[in-house]
Amino acid sequence: MSIVAEAPGFIQVFSDGSVKRFAPETAVASPLTSAGGYKSKDVTVDASKPINARIFRPDDEDINVSGMPVLVYFHGGGFCIGSTTWLGYHIFLGNLAATAKTIIVSVDYRLAPEHRLPTSYEDCYSALEWLGSKADPWLRNADLSRVFLCGDSAGGNIAHHVTIKAIKNKIHGVTVKGLVPIHPFFGSERRTELELAEGSGAEVAMNDMFWRLSLPDGADRDFYGCDFEKAEAEWSLFPALLVFVSGLDFLKERGVMYSDFMKKKGVKEVKLIEAEGEVHVFHAWFPESEATFLLQKQITDFIRIFH
Repeated sequence: MSIVAEAPGFIQVFSDGSVKRFAPETAVASPLTSAGGYKSKDVTVDASKPINARIFRPDDEDINVSGMPVLVYFHGGGFCIGSTTWLGYHIFLGNLAATAKTIIVSVDYRLAPEHRLPTSYEDCYSALEWLGSKADPWLRNADLSRVFLCGDSAGGNIAHHVTIKAIKNKIHGVTVKGLVPIHPFFGSERRTELELAEGSGAEVAMNDMFWRLSLPDGADRDFYGCDFEKAEAEWSLFPALLVFVSGLDFLKERGVMYSDFMKKKGVKEVKLIEAEGEVHVFHAWFPESEATFLLQKQITDFIRIFH
C-alpha cells in the first residue's frame, strides 16, 4: 500500500483509498467562562451524516443580551483537513465572539476525499438551515436578521457558495447580511501570472493536489466550485462583501481577482483588506498575534455596521 497524495504533517492518502490525518493541538469546548470572556459547547447539526458544530458565546455578562448577531464560520484545509476543534480556530473564534459580542457557530463539515464537493457546500448550507430553527438554547437570543458567513481558505470558498444557495432558496427567518472570506481558496485550469512564475512549483503542486482530492470524479479546475467565474448567481442580491488577503500568501492573487470579479458583477459593497507581511491563515496559526487582533477588530467593525 503506497501513499498517492500527501501534505506532510497533515494528511496522507493511500492507494487503497484510506486516509490518515494528523491534527495539530485541539481544544475541548467548555460551557464555563474562559479567560478570554467566552463560552463554548459542541452541538450536533445532523447526526445522520454527521455534521457537528461548536458554538461560541460571550460570557455571562452578555449571555442574556437580546438580538446578538450570528457569524457562521467554515474552517479551512483544502476541503480535506481541519476542524473547529483545532486549538487555533478555537482561540480565534472564542476571542472574536467576545470582541464582537456575537454568537459564532463553527461548522465541522464532512471532508474530502471521502466526501468530495459539493458535499461540504451541502453540509454547511444544512447548518444554516439548522441555525434558522434555533434548535439550541444558546441561539434563542440570536438575531437571525443579522447573519454573517465567514471562513478561511477552503472555508472562504464554502462561505461564497453557501451564500449563493441562501440567496436562491431563502431560508425562513435567516438574512445573510455579510460575507467575509479570509484568504479564499479558488483556482482554475487557466494559470495566473504568479502560478506560472519561477519558484512557484511547490505551492502550485500542493494546491493542485487538494483540488484533485476534493473535486468530483471527472471534474477539473473549471468546476464551478473551484473557478468562481463559472458559478451562476443573482449577483445583485449578494450581501456586503469583506475580503481579506495576506501579503505573503500564495493565494493573495486569487483573492484580489475574486474581489475584482464581484465588483464587476455588480455586488454593491465590496471591500478588500490586505494584511501586509502575513502568511496564509495566520489567524489560525497565531491566534493571539497583533495581526490576528487587528483582523478581529476589522470583522467586528464590519458586523457593527448592520446594527
